[in-house]
Amino acid sequence: MARQSGAQFRVGVSGWTVAALVLVALTTIPLVAVFAGVLGPSSDTWRHIASTVLADYLVNSAALMVLVGAITLVIGVSAAWLVAMCSFPGRRVFEWGLILPLAVPTYIAGITYAELLAYGSQAYDLVAWAWPSAATPRFQTHIMTLPGVAVVMSLVLFPYTYVIRILGRSPWQTFYQVALPLARPAVVAGSTLVLMEVLNEYGAVKYYGIPTFTTGIFRAWFPLDDPDAALRLAGCLLLFVFSLILVERGQRGRARFDDGSRVQRPPPRYALRGWRATAAFAVCAVPMAFGFVLPVVQLTAWAVSAAPGFLDTDFAVMAVHSFGLALAAAAFAVLVALVVAYAARLSPTPLLALASRVAVLGYSIPGAVIAVGVLVPFVWVDRRVDAVGEAVLGSGTGLLLTGSLAALLFAYVVRFLAVSLNPVESGFKRVCGNLDECSRSLGLSPLRTLLRVDLPLLKGVLASAALLVFVDVLKELPLTLILRPFNFDTLATSAFQLASDERVAQSAVPALLVILTGLIPVILLGRLVGRTGPGHRAEESAVEATVQGLAPLPGEAGVVGD
Repeated sequence: MARQSGAQFRVGVSGWTVAALVLVALTTIPLVAVFAGVLGPSSDTWRHIASTVLADYLVNSAALMVLVGAITLVIGVSAAWLVAMCSFPGRRVFEWGLILPLAVPTYIAGITYAELLAYGSQAYDLVAWAWPSAATPRFQTHIMTLPGVAVVMSLVLFPYTYVIRILGRSPWQTFYQVALPLARPAVVAGSTLVLMEVLNEYGAVKYYGIPTFTTGIFRAWFPLDDPDAALRLAGCLLLFVFSLILVERGQRGRARFDDGSRVQRPPPRYALRGWRATAAFAVCAVPMAFGFVLPVVQLTAWAVSAAPGFLDTDFAVMAVHSFGLALAAAAFAVLVALVVAYAARLSPTPLLALASRVAVLGYSIPGAVIAVGVLVPFVWVDRRVDAVGEAVLGSGTGLLLTGSLAALLFAYVVRFLAVSLNPVESGFKRVCGNLDECSRSLGLSPLRTLLRVDLPLLKGVLASAALLVFVDVLKELPLTLILRPFNFDTLATSAFQLASDERVAQSAVPALLVILTGLIPVILLGRLVGRTGPGHRAEESAVEATVQGLAPLPGEAGVVGD
């Protein structure tokens, strides 16, 4: 026994542990930079912001959270209960169709509806026909407001609350969790994911002219050129984020998580007929139509008209930039996740368990905050290296890290490490530990065991994790706008900038490509939701690992009251 304990101790201080701790420490650099900036001396710009627009940022961000949280909660929970508990025409289609809006980024939905409902559009003409008194030149003005952007964001974010309610749940369990206070942990977990997306949003609120903390960070960094003010706004935004995390953890209480792996006998559903069936159909059809079908149809129409003059060499270069960047970020994120998860598997110590928790914090932090937290230390390093070069070589080195692809890739890994780490950790749990022990007893090192034993068994999970990171990077807007190299466009930044320049039809081409790519993990999620039931063992499927990454904050697939 003593010999075995000694072996475990040696593994615990091995290179795997050191590598994992170093990688996790690197992911905390943006957070440390933000906190250090908040504690430093304030600038005149920050004092001006605090006395003028800070209250607007606070009120608007809080109002968006309340409105979007309430709307998504009503839509998601209502639709989930109907799909899980009732039988009505179209139920099977809605079961997976209500997940499709997850593929539409909020900024793309916001741009689409702003143009779709513009004065003089077909939608405006329809309103003029159905409700003449509302069809005034101020019609779009009412849409381009905080309630308007809240509704648009809710139409594409409600699947977070929908999925977390039905995934792995039998109808009766869903009924009791919706109808009774036992539903609170699941409701809070799904709503927290929605609110995280609200705080991260930049494109839609910027396009609609709603000042929030995210738009304030951009304004402080670029037009005002004041890193101190940007850091302090980022610190204020972090207070929102950490408050949400504390509320989610506190409301969870003693709730435990269930991955839906137990074989369940589905109880009979309520058969709805007549007006009840029509009402259930409408409750599910409206959010699906306005959250996915209508935006995609409109974007397709615009893309068809604009494609002949837009699909040129520049577009091909931009697509290569986007997909190449997403592939590189996915590879790095999965590699880091593999090292951290394997180190914890070799030495399941409290220190490595804490490191894993710290590593996933980046997903809950808005992209603009991470971008500012990366820029500040990178600028500091560049200036020091430039000063050394000037003193030693007689010429400065310029900016080596700031505005480089290295900075952008580093920020992506920090932001989306949780998306890859959750599935990889889950995959290691499914691999029997005896296999590793047998491999080690035959004289294989931990590295050779990982390469020869674990990786072949985890290839589906690793591919799933890489896919999730790839899609998230492709959709990411605020982080990319701040950190991208000069004259380096991606599909997301191009779609937003073209729309901002009132070239909405041209913006539909890259926007539609982003949505089509985002459909891949959503379709995999729909497969799992459709197969959940008797005889299905979700924990044996790489598809289930995709779900683990789609909702990394709660960390599991479904929530059950204790």
